[in-house]
Amino acid sequence: MIKTELDLLVFGSLLLTMSSQQAVVEHPVLGIRDGKIVFVMPRKDFQEGAYCAKKVLNRRDTLIMPGLINTHTHLAMTCFRGMADDLPLMTWLHERIFPAEAQHVSPQMVYAGSLLAMAEMILSGTTTFCDSYFFVDSVARAAMDAGMRAVVSQGFIDFPTPDTPDPSRQLDTVERLIASWKGASPLIQPALFCHSPYSCSPETLLRIKAAASRENLLYMLHLSETREEISLIQERYGRKPALFLRDLGVLDSATLAVHCTWLDEEEMAVLAECGVRVSHAPQSNMKLASGIAPIPAMQARGIPVSLGTDGSASNNDLDLFREMDTAAKIHKIATLDPTVMKARQVVQMATLDGAKALGLEERIGSIEAGKAADLIILDLNQPHLTPMYDPFSHLVYAATGSDVLTSIINGNVVMENRELRHLDLDAIMKEVKAIAKRIKKGHRD
Repeated sequence: MIKTELDLLVFGSLLLTMSSQQAVVEHPVLGIRDGKIVFVMPRKDFQEGAYCAKKVLNRRDTLIMPGLINTHTHLAMTCFRGMADDLPLMTWLHERIFPAEAQHVSPQMVYAGSLLAMAEMILSGTTTFCDSYFFVDSVARAAMDAGMRAVVSQGFIDFPTPDTPDPSRQLDTVERLIASWKGASPLIQPALFCHSPYSCSPETLLRIKAAASRENLLYMLHLSETREEISLIQERYGRKPALFLRDLGVLDSATLAVHCTWLDEEEMAVLAECGVRVSHAPQSNMKLASGIAPIPAMQARGIPVSLGTDGSASNNDLDLFREMDTAAKIHKIATLDPTVMKARQVVQMATLDGAKALGLEERIGSIEAGKAADLIILDLNQPHLTPMYDPFSHLVYAATGSDVLTSIINGNVVMENRELRHLDLDAIMKEVKAIAKRIKKGHRD
């Protein structure tokens, strides 16, 4: 009998596919070859003699699920973690973050800070992230070294930035990103990010959107994050932010709008009509007292909503399990309705809906034959996970990132039994501590 060769064979106690049917497989067996899922089946249907695997993962009391997808991050801001807390957004940005970035952000800092963030994400179950920052080449190189799947988005704003000191040369920065990373790796997707409609002129918003459309790239921006932003845009352009952006022509199905905290019914209708996707970052919105986004109302209109952590300077962690818990609870209290944001729906936001937000739903977000093998394995043999009646409930309300034992990205085991396979965590933390020491002293990198 000729055996089918596999790179990896994974056994578990329970598997959540997160496919459209959201099937739950008991005592699952999963086969992986060439970075893709070959099959998923119950163990009773598995013919052991029919397969030969280079590596086998088999541990009792484990749950297998798709890797989590963080759709909004500023990874290098791990270097600013805890530096500017308990401040309003505009004070936080203009008095603390923007000055610190102008003085300290460099390719080396972005690389080191991104590696630290990636270690934190892998350790807490994230396998794909969408980052928006400067020196994107450093973020992409870090992702390659870490083995993570990444959408790396070049940030733009209408004043000099560390990697684009002359804002009139923004398109040169776009061309460098595309030349370096478009098609360079199946794990890396370049994208473009305009900071916001209050910090980017209509000309910049249009110029960057045109470049994104020309290259078939995702286009992102912060939208309606604070009431102050709403007032500013209405005063400047005479329209609500979403209506202004629609009339400008930058909203479509390749647009990912972040935050959307203060959208009203008319603006939500515009986003739904244009096919815009949304990234919800509830912990950052809470910490900056920005507000509570009307997520249940958006979802009722069919707007795909995913989860992001935002940067470590405004969260201050990158654990999507904590973000799921917050997302589920904050909307229950905001609506005084305990039935909104059910656990199963929130897990979908962190997996398949995250893939949809990034335009990657054909590749990732669920465990199905033919898709990329991006998955995580959780240890269920924990006091806080015992007993278990509903795995979705446990994932949202009880589990934490530290319950993740093993992470697999594109068929590659990047963490096994809590040990990172590609990253030297001690060396990374040492480097970031040295950067933080220079920041504290006000020295340049």
